[in-house]
Amino acid sequence: MEPPSQKQPDPDDVIFRAARPSDYEEINAIANLPGYRFGTLRLPHQSPETARKWLENIAAGDVSLVAVKAGKIIANGGLNRLLGRRGHAGSLGMGVHDDYRGQGVGSKLMREILTIADSWLNLKRIELTVYTDNAPAIALYKRNGFEVEGTHKAFAFRDGSFIDAYAMARIKE
Repeated sequence: MEPPSQKQPDPDDVIFRAARPSDYEEINAIANLPGYRFGTLRLPHQSPETARKWLENIAAGDVSLVAVKAGKIIANGGLNRLLGRRGHAGSLGMGVHDDYRGQGVGSKLMREILTIADSWLNLKRIELTVYTDNAPAIALYKRNGFEVEGTHKAFAFRDGSFIDAYAMARIKE
């Protein structure tokens, strides 16, 4: 098998690369946006130091990516590999900048993460948690082979009330 050819990216293309500690301010700014944050467990106004510490402590074997368009980080996501008897599984998380939602960025990021999981890490099971009212994310996950496995009742307190979440997973056959 030959390696893929290297073409010059169009400046409007979305490219993916490993997240690095120096990305902390851009990632933190995206994660503090209201739409992005609404789908996560983040509290409002988290400091850039939180993102910096997280990026500096990514475990060996985990995958943390950013999506970049025209030199700007517009999304991030990755996989946390589980250990021991759960070494065949990973937990997926991702988010897209509020201004780039509905433009296919999440789909491209999902494909990139799943390609790494399947072709490089040989993970059989990818799992995630998503709020039950996040219809666009649920649709994206279902299009990529994820199924709802259960519902976590009163999973999190968000914006003044409790919200349920689905446990979803994709099993590679």
